[in-house]
Amino acid sequence: METSSIVPARNLLFIASAAFAAAFVLLGVEVARFGEPSFLVGAEAALVNHSSLVAWWLTMSCYAQVLGPLGIVLLIVAWRVPAWRGRILFSLGALLVCWLAADVCQHLFARPRRMDWVVKHETSFAFPSSHATISVGFYGLWAWLVASSDLPGRRVIACLLGALVLGILWARLALGAHYLTDLVGGAFLAVALVCAGAGALRR
Repeated sequence: METSSIVPARNLLFIASAAFAAAFVLLGVEVARFGEPSFLVGAEAALVNHSSLVAWWLTMSCYAQVLGPLGIVLLIVAWRVPAWRGRILFSLGALLVCWLAADVCQHLFARPRRMDWVVKHETSFAFPSSHATISVGFYGLWAWLVASSDLPGRRVIACLLGALVLGILWARLALGAHYLTDLVGGAFLAVALVCAGAGALRR
């Protein structure tokens, strides 16, 4: 009975992974060849240079200066709380894979950055946004892990994590660091990777 319920769930995860991976590739090819859709450009430009300090602090949450110490804290929790060990190790693995995959894919699509940046000029390629990939693949994953747990206050914590993900995505637009399609591509890539990992490791 247990095996029969696991197999369909695993298959659904792999199907979802394939669908999001295909959407990611199609979007990447489209924007690399034709650029940002014209109907998005005006709205994206209007968001730039608003609440730049807040946007910068949100951006920092996906840099190594924050993720490194956070990872160490999670490893300590995993050592002290065996019930959460598998989820913590999976989330850290997802973080590393998302980070690496975003970097590799940026070089494959080689989409130039926007020119209306503020605060910090990013020199890497634009598609997919590594911040979007990391925020969805790590903070978004944690929102789901917490929401599906029995932790007290889990709904509030999950909502706060979800708000953090949305805040990071907004911050990349507010700083002029990415196009909207870069963020969508990063989210697609993260979901594809997390679903593939969950399907491969599901027991």
